[in-house]
Amino acid sequence: MTAERTPRIVGVVWALLALNTLGSAGAKTVVPLPRSLIQMATMGALVAAFVLALAVNPRLRFRASAFVFLLTLLLVPSVIASVHLEVGLGALFRCARLSLFVGTLWLLSRWWDGGMTFVRHHIRMYFAVLVLVAAGLVVSPGTAMPEYYGGRLVGALWPLTPPQIGQYSAVIIGLTVLLLLGRRTTGSSAAVVIVPSLVLLAMTHTRTATLGMIIGLMLAIGSLVMTSAAARRFFAWAVLCATVAAVVFSSALRAWFLRGQSQENFSNLTGRAKVWDALLSAPRTLGEQVFGMGLSDKSFDGLPIDNSWLAVYQEQGLMGVAIVAAMLIVLGGVALLRPPSLPRACAIFLISYVAISSYTEAGLGDASAYLLHLALAASLLMTPAPAAPPPAPAPEKTPVAEVTRPRVPRWARR
Repeated sequence: MTAERTPRIVGVVWALLALNTLGSAGAKTVVPLPRSLIQMATMGALVAAFVLALAVNPRLRFRASAFVFLLTLLLVPSVIASVHLEVGLGALFRCARLSLFVGTLWLLSRWWDGGMTFVRHHIRMYFAVLVLVAAGLVVSPGTAMPEYYGGRLVGALWPLTPPQIGQYSAVIIGLTVLLLLGRRTTGSSAAVVIVPSLVLLAMTHTRTATLGMIIGLMLAIGSLVMTSAAARRFFAWAVLCATVAAVVFSSALRAWFLRGQSQENFSNLTGRAKVWDALLSAPRTLGEQVFGMGLSDKSFDGLPIDNSWLAVYQEQGLMGVAIVAAMLIVLGGVALLRPPSLPRACAIFLISYVAISSYTEAGLGDASAYLLHLALAASLLMTPAPAAPPPAPAPEKTPVAEVTRPRVPRWARR
């Protein structure tokens, strides 16, 4: 396969995939939007993404990717469990959605070459979402920070929950910081993205996103310390500032993390532990243990599961858990084997963030922003496609020797 320039339409396809993962359930908006209308928009975005990807890659050229192969393999337990319709017809709809999502990633894999093109698409799309969130905050502050969410920031124009906004903010902050350290962007451009994203992240009070961003950045910058002086300076200043902040603002940080909750409520993760215990103790048949009960809305007895591993176990069984674990292990192993570079650092940040978030957020078993983050990491870990060998020179034609007639003596001519 030859190296080629990524068409602009590929960025549109990536944005449509991100739009599909925004979801249709969340906070109340300024203008009430019917959930059916939002689902039509998100599903239409996925169909449009697949059609555009097929149009830009009509010859179906792919690059071998262990991540996308494992994601394709995840369809097996999803379909096997969903055809029993234990959770309704919605399971088959979600299987079709996951199939289109995976098929679009296969079509885009043609342009996965370890470059930073898809990182920029990722940042632009989610920064546009954050601009929409900020616009909702300006238009209706009361709707954007409702009491039923404890005064945390939500989407007032599009139904987005605080964890979603926190996730998008944390991811683009981390990627932009790494681009700045790698001198792939200017300080002013980075500040335009980082400063408002930090403000929105703080207003969401999302602990998982904050911890995931900090730990992911530490691991990513640590992978650059041996080869980048800018990374070493940033790492030293970050450790110094974190130490000072932990000492001076310890009470304020503790109050921010507790979010007004009691110590007991904080220790059982805001009631998540009770749902997890009930899910694990529920009776299951052997088939349900192996293949799960089918793709659902990531809830158990009407309560959100909020754990990717338990959600996958509920929906795709032990087989699904093994496949998702293999995806993270393969990506992490490949990242460790790659030489230090900016794409490798971005991949390490994304893998670390998703792994940390999987403890209190669901989404690794279905089309979601977390799978899109891992797909971006997979594209960054690809080796560049080999350049096409120059065409062999045409063989030179040897001149045909001129045929000389022997000189005939004059007496012979007579």
